[in-house]
Amino acid sequence: MLKRNNHTPAHLLVDNKPYFITAAIYEKRMLLADPELKEELIGLIRKNFATYDWELHQWVILDNHYHLMGKSRKGRDLPTIIRNIHRASAFLILDATDCEKPVWWNYWDYCPREKDDNKDYMTRLTYLMANPVKHGYTKDLKDYPFSGFHELYAEKGREHLVRQFEKYKDYKTLVLHEAFEDDF
Repeated sequence: MLKRNNHTPAHLLVDNKPYFITAAIYEKRMLLADPELKEELIGLIRKNFATYDWELHQWVILDNHYHLMGKSRKGRDLPTIIRNIHRASAFLILDATDCEKPVWWNYWDYCPREKDDNKDYMTRLTYLMANPVKHGYTKDLKDYPFSGFHELYAEKGREHLVRQFEKYKDYKTLVLHEAFEDDF
């Protein structure tokens, strides 16, 4: 089902499908610069994904946006999941920063095409992992603590990730068409 509302991106709500989700702070303000806020945010993401029985495959949180890779159980729960995350985190961010409202701008979602080679999914997963380097937070992903990279590194190992970054090098030129008015 495609859900459309005025002034927000359309959202594809499908069951048992992979999702790539991007959410942004209003006006790209660096409201998530505090490490504690990033920790709180990933805690809220994990909690809400678990509550709605969604799988969280990979994540990264930067100072003004985040990306998630996961799998839906019931697609119709996506707006509720994001609303819960953004509502709770907005209170924390407002309290910590004294910023003006609104805190969150929008979120965009994309269901990677499922084919035998899984290239669409893997390219986006690699893009997500490389995001701290792309935005200049670090030169080595092992040095950036606010992503699921470390879990994947521990699980799969260095050689697996080296092969992944080589095989899915299209991540370097990936344009997020679903977030056409922004560059994430």
